[in-house]
Amino acid sequence: MSMRAPFTTEPSIDFSQPANRTAMLAALKDVESQLGQRYPIVIGGERRESGQWIRSVNPGKPDQLVGEVAKASASDIEDAIAAGEAAFASWRKMSAEGRASVLFRMAGLLRQRKLTLSAWLVYELDKAWDEAEGEVAEAIDFLEWYGRQALKLDQPVELAHLPNEITDYRYLPLGVGSVIPPWNFPCAILTGMTMAPVAVGNTVILKPASNTPVIGYKMFEIMEEAGAPAGVINFVPGDGGEIGDLMVEHAKIRFIAFTGSKPVGVRIFERAAKVQPGQRWLKRVTAELGGKDAIIVDKSADVAAAVEGIVTSAWGFQGQKCSACSRVLVHADVYDEVVAGVVERTRALVTVGPGVSGEATVGAVVDANQYESIRNYIEIGSSEGRLVYQGEIPAGLEGGYYIPPTIYADVPRTARIACEEIFGPVLAIVKVESFDEALDVFNDSEYGLTGSVYANDRALLERARDEAEVGNLYFNRKCTGAMVGIHPFAGIKLSGTNSKAGGPDYLHNYVYAKAIGERVQ
Repeated sequence: MSMRAPFTTEPSIDFSQPANRTAMLAALKDVESQLGQRYPIVIGGERRESGQWIRSVNPGKPDQLVGEVAKASASDIEDAIAAGEAAFASWRKMSAEGRASVLFRMAGLLRQRKLTLSAWLVYELDKAWDEAEGEVAEAIDFLEWYGRQALKLDQPVELAHLPNEITDYRYLPLGVGSVIPPWNFPCAILTGMTMAPVAVGNTVILKPASNTPVIGYKMFEIMEEAGAPAGVINFVPGDGGEIGDLMVEHAKIRFIAFTGSKPVGVRIFERAAKVQPGQRWLKRVTAELGGKDAIIVDKSADVAAAVEGIVTSAWGFQGQKCSACSRVLVHADVYDEVVAGVVERTRALVTVGPGVSGEATVGAVVDANQYESIRNYIEIGSSEGRLVYQGEIPAGLEGGYYIPPTIYADVPRTARIACEEIFGPVLAIVKVESFDEALDVFNDSEYGLTGSVYANDRALLERARDEAEVGNLYFNRKCTGAMVGIHPFAGIKLSGTNSKAGGPDYLHNYVYAKAIGERVQ
C-alpha cells in the first residue's frame, strides 16, 4: 500500500471574505445560465432517453426549472443490472490501489469545482451558501476517507496459526447493488453511498432522488471523469413506485444502500429479506431512516451554550436534516430561561429567504408535499403546545415553499409534534422535572439517531453515555454536523441499521470475508 497523508477534513470556505463572496456570485451566475437543460439515463456508459422526464425546480421559485432528467423504466433497470454484472467481472479484479485512485481523483475534481457544485445545490434545494459548500466538502471527505479505508481493507489480517497450515483472510466484493440516496444531501450522501461499495470492487445501480436528479447527474459525470469504468456506476433516475421494488427484489441484486424515510426503508428491509427465484444469497441492506432528535438541557448546563446549540441544530437547512433538533427537553429550573433564549436567538439569527441571495439562513422546504405536511404539523402543534415564536416570510416570496421557524413550548411528551418526524423548521420544547425524566423522554421514541446533552454534572453525562439510545450522542454541543472520520454517523432502533457512514467499518457492509487455510505437507 502506498503511503498517503493522514486523513483530514476538508476546510470550509468563509463567505464573509469579499473574494470568496465574489467567486460564489460568479458561480451562481454561471450555473443560472445552464438551468433548464435535459440529462440522460446512463447504462454501461451509454446515454439514453425514455421520452419521459423528471422535472426539477427551485423550491424557492417553483416556476424556475433547474433541469429535466430522463425517467428510467423497469426495462432500463434490467439493462443496468446486466451492465453492472458485466462490469463487475473486471472491476472486482482491479487492485485496491486502482479503485481507490478513482476516489482520490474524484475528490480532487470536487475541490476544483466546489463553488459550481455549491451553486447547483443552492438552485436545486434552496440551500444557504454555507450549507451547500459544507455538503460538497463532506463529499470530498467521504472520498478521501473511503479511499484510505479500501486500502486498509486490502492489507493482510493478523490471525492465529497452526504449525502445519498457512492461513489467509480476505475481504471480497459482493456484486451488483442498488444505491438509493436522499434528496436532502444529493451531493455528499449520494457520493458516499455510491463510492463506498465501488471502492471495494462492487458495481452499482444509482437512482438519485426525484427532487434532486440534476445534482445527481452532475456527480455521476464527475465519477465517470474520475475514472469509474462504464457499467461500474449506472445512472437510473426514476419514480420509486415504478422501479424501486425491482431495484430491491431483483434476484441479481446483492445489496441495497438506502437513506430516506422510515416507511420506505422498512418496506425495503422487508422486501429485500425475501429470497427470489434464482437468488443465491441473502441480500445486505444498509438503511438510514431519520430521527426525532432531542437535546436535553439539565439545570447544571451552560444555558447560553445550550441555546446556541439548539438554534443551530433546529434551523440549519430548514430543519431538513435527519439529525436536526426537533425536540428540546429542559429541566424545570432553567426552563423559562431556555425558552426565552431560544426565541430571542432565533429572532436574531434567522433570516428567511432565497439561498441565491447569500443573505438568508433559512430557505424554502423541498417541495409542495413537504410544505403541506409541515404546515399540517404546525396546525397540530397549535392545539398541543403554546406557540412562542413564528417567524415571518418576507414579501415577494409567496410562490416559494417557505415556512418560517416555528417554536412551541409546554408541549406534552406524547404530543405528535414531540414524537413524529416533521422534517422541517418546527421545534417542540418539553419541560421535565429531573434528569431521570429527561432521559426517559429522550429514549421514549421509535427513533434513535442523534441527540445532545447539555450539563456540567459529570455523573449525568456518564449516565447518558451509557443509557441514551442513539447512534450519535453529543455533550455540550449541537446534535447536527457529524464529521466524516470523526463522528461515524448512523442510528439505532427504527433510525436504521447502524451502518456507520464515515466510520472505520462502513466498507464491511459491502464485502464478504473469506478464510483460507492451506495444509503444509
